[in-house]
Amino acid sequence: MWAGFVRTGLGFGGAALGLPLMLLVGTSPVYWLPVIGLHLLFFSSLSLLKSIREVDWAYLKSALVWIIPPTLVGVFGLIALPDRVMIVFVYSITIFYSIVWIFNQKITSHRPWVDKLLLIFGGYVAGTSLTGAPLIVAVFMRHVARQYLRNTLFVLWFILVSIKMLTFVAMDVRIDWQLSVLLIPVAAIGHVIGLKLHDKIIANDQQFKKWIGSALLLISSFGLLKLFLS
Repeated sequence: MWAGFVRTGLGFGGAALGLPLMLLVGTSPVYWLPVIGLHLLFFSSLSLLKSIREVDWAYLKSALVWIIPPTLVGVFGLIALPDRVMIVFVYSITIFYSIVWIFNQKITSHRPWVDKLLLIFGGYVAGTSLTGAPLIVAVFMRHVARQYLRNTLFVLWFILVSIKMLTFVAMDVRIDWQLSVLLIPVAAIGHVIGLKLHDKIIANDQQFKKWIGSALLLISSFGLLKLFLS
């Protein structure tokens, strides 16, 4: 429900803000990421059916050249690396985001080479854990008009998650299809709430991120402590 709310409320971050909570429940990132991915494909398709024309296709195509190759590298890294390493990676990235948001800092870019660097690193992080959204969004916000931003990002996530899911299937990664389908109605509640509150969240963006950052810092710190004590 939380992941669905964030995904439509902010337009990104369903995995980045949801995965740390899911890892507290148990298992590994490789178990939860297909569940998140299937939900993203389902709900982003519903959102885009009504607004497919409100997408900046020109910039999206130019950005994908820099995003897709490192995403593929990240996906294979996710499958090859031990679960413990991936969990530390996810929590560390989340702690970084939370500190940035708590202190009201912004990941920004003002130079073309920095844009490319953020897209490459964001693509890699998205490939490993689907948590590269804030890095990529920092670039897209500078090049995509605000009214097209959320839908353009939905198309981007759809493409990246499709690549990840196809790789999972090709590599015979276990996907809990039953759980994914059963959780769709739950995620739908958050999805609808996020759609209704999107404008208010964007209008109070700094305050929202400050509170979320504080909660994520506590959750991720607890997750790391639990991991190292186990």
